[in-house]
Amino acid sequence: MNKNLLIGIATAICMFSMTPKGWTDEVSNNQFVPDWAKKAIWYQIFPERFRNGDVSNDPTIEQVKGAWPHDGTSPWEIHPWGSDWYELQDYEKKNGKDIWYNLQRRRYGGDLQGIIDKLDYIEELGITAIYLNPIFESPSLHKYDAIRYEHVDPNFGPDPDGDRKLMESETDDPATWHWTSADKLALELIKKAHKRGIRVIFDGVFNHIGIRSRMFEDLNKNQQNSKYKDWFVVNSWRDPAKGIEFNYECWYGFKELPEWRETETGLAPGPQKYIFDITKRWMDPDGDGDTVDGIDGWRLDVAFCVGHPFWKAWSKHVKSINPEAYMTAEIIDTPEVNKPYLQGDEFTAVMNYNFAFAVTEFCAGKNGKQLSPTEFDKALKELRESYDSDYNYAMQNLIDSHDTARVASNIVNRKNLDNRTWDQYCQFSQSGKGKFKTIAPNSYEKAIQKLMALIQMTYIGAPMIYYGDEVGMWGANDPCCRKPMLWRDIKYADEVYLPDGTKREHGDKVKPDLGMLEYYKKITNLRKSSEVLQLGDYETLVTDDERNIFAFKREYKGEKIIVVINNSSAAVSADIPNCGEKTAYEYMTDKTITELNGVFTFMTMPKTGYILIF
Repeated sequence: MNKNLLIGIATAICMFSMTPKGWTDEVSNNQFVPDWAKKAIWYQIFPERFRNGDVSNDPTIEQVKGAWPHDGTSPWEIHPWGSDWYELQDYEKKNGKDIWYNLQRRRYGGDLQGIIDKLDYIEELGITAIYLNPIFESPSLHKYDAIRYEHVDPNFGPDPDGDRKLMESETDDPATWHWTSADKLALELIKKAHKRGIRVIFDGVFNHIGIRSRMFEDLNKNQQNSKYKDWFVVNSWRDPAKGIEFNYECWYGFKELPEWRETETGLAPGPQKYIFDITKRWMDPDGDGDTVDGIDGWRLDVAFCVGHPFWKAWSKHVKSINPEAYMTAEIIDTPEVNKPYLQGDEFTAVMNYNFAFAVTEFCAGKNGKQLSPTEFDKALKELRESYDSDYNYAMQNLIDSHDTARVASNIVNRKNLDNRTWDQYCQFSQSGKGKFKTIAPNSYEKAIQKLMALIQMTYIGAPMIYYGDEVGMWGANDPCCRKPMLWRDIKYADEVYLPDGTKREHGDKVKPDLGMLEYYKKITNLRKSSEVLQLGDYETLVTDDERNIFAFKREYKGEKIIVVINNSSAAVSADIPNCGEKTAYEYMTDKTITELNGVFTFMTMPKTGYILIF
């Protein structure tokens, strides 16, 4: 491979071609797994916390009323973007509640215009696909309690009042649905992203809906006489004379999230048709069969809570609209549990938490003990052998997400960390509830994060960055992993306050880590330009447990790249088989290495990764 050509490509802008029929690309061996999905570099955005691009659409107290735990009566304001995360603002102190109550009420004003304004930033980062956490209308900050799926939340668009008025006359009939200003802005975002070669998928929350939806409000009001009585699972109807309360099935006991009724063949006819209708709406907005103006797929929330019959029917519907659509499921379980979903008739991929677990255990550790190179190699092999080849290449290889602590904070807490035991981890990683530390990472811990990112960008599968990791954001689990994004044009207060309201003597400086950002750009743009890293075969070359060196080779159409990982805390010499080559260009240090006696021998720094290009 010509190293100068590769470096030039890695810093250039890579664009997909577009035709009136949509995106064009190579054909995958597995027609269910689009080839573009194997080449994707994902960026997960939590819209309310990414960027406030339009302050005129910031929500008001009336518009967020009813969003748990907001009662709409106590003082409330848009929260200052650069404020200390655990510091209660004056308006919050007036409600007499603790930090946890107030964190769930906060709105910072992030919106779709903010994402559009930062598309250049996203493109420069090397991103080729965006996963948006829910954007459909909802009173909450997270939007997992949708009022409706057919419309974007009005406060994410330019005319909240006008949009809400426009929606008043709508029914379940798609013929009555308008395109609101927020909807149109979402389509504009898709259009502008596509022009940059960036795909977009939406978060589909199809297990449940919010209590403020027209369906559930009608059910709550009219009970047995509601036309939506068969859409939900009702355990008891309201009967004041007999002292019987209205009771219904809801997600994990949260009454704000009533579940759709499920049958042996899928969801009940009403909600299933509704979901099919909104699927078509967002994938082919103008209904002309040309899907270039729509989203490129879906991320499916709590997919394990919905039966296989629905997913099979829905997947067939999705593929009938766009054969190259991508569908990734949130299933945080073992590969054995994941595999039935990946048989060519349900999902394209899953959010690959098992990859995150293995990489974290290798680089940071599990309860203070790291996997050895041999153990790490075994863990990766077991994952690869769990799925057919094409699915491995399309997996969303994340390190963290909106449902975990930030990668930086996992590393800080590595001596007590076990993120594979999910329920235990979720309890442990809540700040203020035990040993979990919410302090900034030090330089050694930042080196560990860089090492994890390098593995992520060079291994099989589609890497996914959670917004802000690339600028060094830290934070405990939900809600603290959902802090406002760090931008250079915003001044941030030091993090001085602790969750219990006490103050540290010396707080942590909060600002974008530009060194971390440049590191991410370097490895993402290499991934973006390299078919070897996107599509290449995989082979383990070195598992040196004594020196803690792990190395693997990626090869595609005669081109080769070798990745070398020094996972120790010391500088050690690495001996890597030359694979028939005399010299190698080391991408990270911009140096040439020459083979000696059949191996490449060079000194590696602690917790550092190297990329040899031939």
